[in-house]
Amino acid sequence: QVQLVESGGGLVQAGTSLRLSCAASGSIFRINAMGWYRQAPGKQRELVARLSSDGSTNYAESVKGRFTISSDNAKKAVVLQMNSLKPEDTAVYYCNVDMFTALLVRSDYWGQGTQVTVSS
Repeated sequence: QVQLVESGGGLVQAGTSLRLSCAASGSIFRINAMGWYRQAPGKQRELVARLSSDGSTNYAESVKGRFTISSDNAKKAVVLQMNSLKPEDTAVYYCNVDMFTALLVRSDYWGQGTQVTVSS
């Protein structure tokens, strides 16, 4: 069994920063990629940032230059540093992990979501 524990999030003013963290634990053989998605009310869930095991990253155009994704491989954790936040960044943010479990089954796991609200 695999668990994802998210932390961070909250209510902040525009222009400030927040840091989201996600730690994976359990029966994990290998992590292929870790990332963050978000879903605003009435909108589809979208990719925010993704970090693959080879070190490559993908960012949504809307967050490039403001958000940075990084990982702590030893802790199986991923961090999203969000700077210069805008009201349009308001959403529920979800951690996602693409992995091989201990049974060598490739699986996709999601965190429970954490609310980020940016006031203008």
